[in-house]
Amino acid sequence: MTLCVSTMDARTRTTRKNLRSVEVPVVALEASDGLLPDSLAEVDPGAVTLKGYSKRASESKESFFVTNNTTHRMSAVRLLLRYTTMNGEMLTQRTVSVPVALKPGETKLVSIKSFDVQRLFYYYAGPQPRKSATPFQVAFRLVGYDIPVGN
Repeated sequence: MTLCVSTMDARTRTTRKNLRSVEVPVVALEASDGLLPDSLAEVDPGAVTLKGYSKRASESKESFFVTNNTTHRMSAVRLLLRYTTMNGEMLTQRTVSVPVALKPGETKLVSIKSFDVQRLFYYYAGPQPRKSATPFQVAFRLVGYDIPVGN
């Protein structure tokens, strides 16, 4: 006599429904706005594209995709980042150097330490947090990039 017991439970869903992919390009700053140094006019602003920016209120890092639009390899990019409120009021502006190895046409995800050390802000195109936080926008300008020498 064989006894077979089936203990099939109801299926547990481990995936989330209604997820959406938002590809919001990061706005490029113009050199003629008066707040940028004249020396930035020497760098081709189209050499690098940023998109997919992400920063939640609970995170201490900012993430985004960097695309190399040039015909040569890059080993790092230097960016001027300007953070503003939804009304356009500037929160802060800073220059960051991002070490990233990029072949021509290649895109990579990078992360940098956030300007928001108190974790009071979140990127406006991301999910709204449960806790009280302020949305912000970010714009960038390419300050420079490094081209590796040798192999």
